[in-house]
Amino acid sequence: MQVGELELLVRDEIVQRKEEGYDVAEIEKRFLRTKKKTVSKLNEFWKALESSRRKRSFPYKEPSELEKIRAARPKKPERVEISLSEDDLFDKIYGGWLGRCAGCLLGKPVEGCNKEQIEEWLKIAGAYPLRDYFPPLSQLPADAPDWLKGRGSWLAVLSGHITRMARDDDTDHTIMGLHILEKYGPDFTTMNVGESWLFLFPYWQVYTAERVAYRNLVNGILPPDSATYMNPYREWIGAQIRADMWGYVAPGMPDRAAELAYRDAALTHVKNGIYGELFVSAMISAAFTTNNIEKVIDTGLSVIPKKSRLAEAAKDVLAWSKASSDWRDTWSRINAKYGHYHFVHTINNAAIVLMGLLHGGGDYGKSIAISVMGGFDTDCNGATTGSILGIMHGAKALPEKWVKPLNDRIESFVIGYNNSRISDLAKRTVTMVKRFQGR
Repeated sequence: MQVGELELLVRDEIVQRKEEGYDVAEIEKRFLRTKKKTVSKLNEFWKALESSRRKRSFPYKEPSELEKIRAARPKKPERVEISLSEDDLFDKIYGGWLGRCAGCLLGKPVEGCNKEQIEEWLKIAGAYPLRDYFPPLSQLPADAPDWLKGRGSWLAVLSGHITRMARDDDTDHTIMGLHILEKYGPDFTTMNVGESWLFLFPYWQVYTAERVAYRNLVNGILPPDSATYMNPYREWIGAQIRADMWGYVAPGMPDRAAELAYRDAALTHVKNGIYGELFVSAMISAAFTTNNIEKVIDTGLSVIPKKSRLAEAAKDVLAWSKASSDWRDTWSRINAKYGHYHFVHTINNAAIVLMGLLHGGGDYGKSIAISVMGGFDTDCNGATTGSILGIMHGAKALPEKWVKPLNDRIESFVIGYNNSRISDLAKRTVTMVKRFQGR
């Protein structure tokens, strides 16, 4: 590993250790004082970080093993028996796929932008607040920032120019989940997930924790070590965006959805990185059974440790959304308490998703727009919000302005799946539900 890459990993590991409650203050001071950072010195810093101890004052209990996670939950997840015709089941699952795609596409032009930048784009275009896909910016003021010039001309993801779901890792992973279920069945293992990645994912099309785990697998470092070896991104959002398929195939069975999600997440993540995937999969499972947003969120909370940072953030957003009807007030509180996390971390982005769900009041378009206007990892947050509400309402109830531009097509870097029909993927997902019933 080159010096520059290793130095970045050490910097990010220092931040990660602090977030997990470890005392790394002295290590950080020495790291910052060291002017010439060689591979050997950087490896010494890494070993020192691995040997650091958690502060006794750290108030959270955050296990990474499935049985310990289950023991730390606030209650046993409630299974709800549902009776849907095959047509109704397809409508909901197709709604999940379409809702995820449209929400993802809405956030794609502004991924990594902050709330102020997003508002700037929309106000220049006369389109604030967001009510449709982002408009192209054919005429910009002379002093418009460079970031806006580039993004405003990316026509394939902008209103009036969309012809399909553009390729995105958020939807690649949903497709990969379907492939894993079709190939290995409901008893797939974490290593089966890794094998599928190695065969079907190009290395450069996975990111952060996923890329580290991919490299670890190539080098013979297998799960669960693939999630932790030289991986400072182990609580970032990568697992959370892989949650949807497990909820799709476990309608009304949040514990089952979370178990499937765990096997996927353990390849790349620990602690809150895992919890994000469990949380979202359970919310999707619950969305088959109720239109009550708070009940959906409560179901998500039932599968993660009650004394985790993610659970705390979710409870905060529930309280803040009740304190004010304006999502911007909730956003300000999220940013004040959780804005220090990296813009692709699990916790702050899960909070933004909940903000969209709660302030959107069940309205699909309003909810994905709020989730995207909040900034951070906008395509991920639009996708997750859209997926939950797509399942809840079904494809037939989704507004035409969001789904018609997709033309039922999706681009993908997953080998063998490019230019698939979204409806075909939904049909195959229904087949998996029927295959797994009773297991």
